[in-house]
Amino acid sequence: MKPLCFVALGDSLTAGIGDPVGEGRRGWAALLAAGLAGPEAEAQFHNLAASGAQTRDVLNRQLPRALELQPDLLSVIVGVNDTLRCTFDIRAVAASLDTVYAAAARQGARLLTACLPDPGAILGLPGALARPLARRQRAVNAVVHALSERYGAVHLHLAADEWVADRTLWSADRLHPGERGHRLVAARFHELLAARGIAAGSPPSREPRLPSPTRSAGLLWLATAGTGWVARRCTDLLPQLLALAADEVRHQVRGSSARLDLSAADAVTAALAALTAAERPGAA
Repeated sequence: MKPLCFVALGDSLTAGIGDPVGEGRRGWAALLAAGLAGPEAEAQFHNLAASGAQTRDVLNRQLPRALELQPDLLSVIVGVNDTLRCTFDIRAVAASLDTVYAAAARQGARLLTACLPDPGAILGLPGALARPLARRQRAVNAVVHALSERYGAVHLHLAADEWVADRTLWSADRLHPGERGHRLVAARFHELLAARGIAAGSPPSREPRLPSPTRSAGLLWLATAGTGWVARRCTDLLPQLLALAADEVRHQVRGSSARLDLSAADAVTAALAALTAAERPGAA
């Protein structure tokens, strides 16, 4: 009998950043893989996720390698890095995800997907800066929800307020889950898969082996590695984010902030409609 094959695609969340083991990283996907097969079997696991990956990277770089492995399970969790770029385009995000999901479905792989919290809330940015990022992440999540339903994916909701507010779930960088957070993601996916008769092994423990990072550890990260991360993002996103924040303030003063939300919702509707139109015979 062919061993169950699990391939994980995505960005740093799936690559395991925030969950160090020895000199390497583990992450939620590896924890889940260990509990997929029964006691007398072992699942094949391949993690193709890469730190900094955007949806187009998953489509162009990770998906071809994944399809060669003929996975039974294929996780696709990506999109936050798209929201942190000045080139953010929800229509392009939707098109990339639809192509990835469709390719998995054609090969008979069961999809695992998740919606994610917005990075502005995680980083604790001021309202005028956080709201544009939140709007972008809500747009990505809306697309992921719609496409997950279309392709019958096993979908996990990770955008809830308690996920953001529980400091014990996050690593020192406040950008990635810590060990406890990775374990939570793995355990919740295991529950969903076990309910469908897919996960036959024991669920991963939710209790971390290492203590959660202290506040001082977070400050140390910001003063060292965090400085470089912020600098890299500033050269790309910050000028546009400041313009978006200024627009946010103007709409607040005029009492027309709802227009920004409606515009974002319309963009999602148009992105999904474009996918439907492309499926019709003779569509441009």
